[in-house]
Amino acid sequence: MMRSLIVLLIGVLSCVVPGCDSKHDRNVDWPTYLGDQGRNHFSELSEINTTNVQSLDVAWTYHSGDTGQVQCNPLIIDGTLYGVTASNYLFALDAATGDELWRFVPEQQTGPSNVNRGIAYWSKGEQHRILFAFQSWLYAIDPASGGPITSFGDNGRVSLRSGLGASAVDKFVVSTTPGTIFDDLIIMPTRVSESVGAAPGFIQAFSVITGRVEWVFHTIPRPGEIGFGTWPPEAHQNPVIGGANNWAGMAVDEQRGIVYIPTGSAAFDFYGGNRKGQNLFANSLIALRAATGEYIWHYQMVHHDIWDRDLPAPPNLVTLVIDGEKIDAVAQITKTGHVFVFDRENGNPIFPIDEVPVPASSLPGEETWPTQPIPRLPLPFARQELKRDDINAFADGRDSLLRIYDKANKGLYHPLDLNQTILFPGADGGAEWGGAAVDEEGVMYVNSNEMAWLFSLSSQQSSESIGASTGEQLYTVYCAACHKADFSGNPASGYPALYGLKEKMQRKEVTHIIYAGKGMMPGFTEINKQEQQAIVNYLFGEEKTEVVSSTIEKVSEVPYRFDGYNKFLDGAGYPAISPPWGTLTAIDLNTGQHAWQIPLGEHEELTARGMPVTGTENYGGPIVTAGGLLFIAATKDNMFRAFDKTNGRLLWSYQLPASGFATPSTYSIAGKQYVVIACGGTKLGTHGGDSYVAFALP
Repeated sequence: MMRSLIVLLIGVLSCVVPGCDSKHDRNVDWPTYLGDQGRNHFSELSEINTTNVQSLDVAWTYHSGDTGQVQCNPLIIDGTLYGVTASNYLFALDAATGDELWRFVPEQQTGPSNVNRGIAYWSKGEQHRILFAFQSWLYAIDPASGGPITSFGDNGRVSLRSGLGASAVDKFVVSTTPGTIFDDLIIMPTRVSESVGAAPGFIQAFSVITGRVEWVFHTIPRPGEIGFGTWPPEAHQNPVIGGANNWAGMAVDEQRGIVYIPTGSAAFDFYGGNRKGQNLFANSLIALRAATGEYIWHYQMVHHDIWDRDLPAPPNLVTLVIDGEKIDAVAQITKTGHVFVFDRENGNPIFPIDEVPVPASSLPGEETWPTQPIPRLPLPFARQELKRDDINAFADGRDSLLRIYDKANKGLYHPLDLNQTILFPGADGGAEWGGAAVDEEGVMYVNSNEMAWLFSLSSQQSSESIGASTGEQLYTVYCAACHKADFSGNPASGYPALYGLKEKMQRKEVTHIIYAGKGMMPGFTEINKQEQQAIVNYLFGEEKTEVVSSTIEKVSEVPYRFDGYNKFLDGAGYPAISPPWGTLTAIDLNTGQHAWQIPLGEHEELTARGMPVTGTENYGGPIVTAGGLLFIAATKDNMFRAFDKTNGRLLWSYQLPASGFATPSTYSIAGKQYVVIACGGTKLGTHGGDSYVAFALP
């Protein structure tokens, strides 16, 4: 009896020692995408902390055997880790050992699939379901067995086009981000094409039980709906106009029953002469009743977007102290490097936002909006202006870079035209899909790219030479923006060359990729089989002078085409601008001021030449813990790092088997804390990988 009492007292006393994790005797999960429904990337765990993180080491490694981009933020629930492979096959692991428990590969849909950033998990009583998007389908999976729940939809799956209407039939619709659970609903993000004829990006809520569509919110409004007057009257039924979708995910305030949804641009992304107006609800943060889809409030962060300034990540639900008053707020990061902060209830800005005059378009038919909103606070986390002196003094071929700079259009919202425009921050931000972490004190941690891009438009007619085959014309419209007219691609931007494709791939494989997409490449489901074969003929050097297709005729309704995603690089392939090229910033959202900012990532070959650490482009987000740590991979140098969240000091780093272009997760099993990161590499010219690596203290 006395011995038992002593043991009990020792256990109780051990939990009041500073730094002791009160969750030492049970599991702590990472139960939803980015950690919680507020998408704050935060964990209460503190076993791994600033005093011992230097001892962190590999606990286990899982190899999926499926090499390529993996952007998944895995879930850990009751000791089981759920994630996806590079081909978006679902798996379950023992989270303490990394041993595979099961794997689900949809039988109906083999071949390439788009990258997926994770899954959603729902439970109610004895019922448990994984909701998992694969290609154009939403599946319900039994987490115990890994098999479909056949009572859901059609034998375990429903189409992501279900609530989009007739105009979405046979168009590209997938989901690259997990849905948001509210009660017995899952509200789904969708990725659609960004070109002419894209599917509409309506917000759909599905029943977790039956798969039935329970409500739909029209982001391109119909007559009588809020926002209808911000488009031409026929826009809602024009098959050439689409997009205004949520692809980045959303956050939900379960207590208030409000879901906060950030949206992307309307399609076609880079010309809006056929969609004159502000274009609500594109590029907006929308607050809806999660149970019904009823509109509450919105704020549009880019009016009439022609720069592809999608809102790139879910918002963060935070509680701030402003002038001594607690305010429940929602904060949205952007590609331009700004943070917009609003009252969750009514959408009132927490800090002033100015409507700033911007240049008008010189393109015939285009009507840009005369102002754009810029918040005074928080301070931007990315540079807002690119000056001539910002062209890197050590750049290879600096004189030619200066000539490009001098001739180009410049400025944050300078309209695109036939001349090159320097887009800065670039097409991938500023912030991107990895999102921001926020701790319990209201400090936001956000990684940012510092890359300039060169954008321009060309006349559609100039690309249609007399006698050109349908394949060549279709390639020019759908493929050349990424893979170039001469097939050379843009490997530095992630777009491979297509030289010698006939010797590398079979016709069937190429045809399937054109239709279904692969990785981050969208599928062109709107192109019929004859047109697909015309493109393959052209790629394989077997083109014929075929009759111009109906697709070409439809595309010609938009008079300009986009010339491609081209990074502003020097002759050696480094950014043309001066460093830093990637940053990590801590922003106190209570004041709007920066706490600290550091370069994120390193080019070791440049450091060896005596240059200060430059930072690198980065994809994937951070997590922050009660142990005072900020964990992030994301960089092209393959490193996984832990920083002191209070000052940005590097405390630990580890070279991964491939770059971790994903957001990590952290969890504990029987008191042992783990941190896990997906290592798929492949982006930014890095080598591919197939692993998830978990770390723990010895």
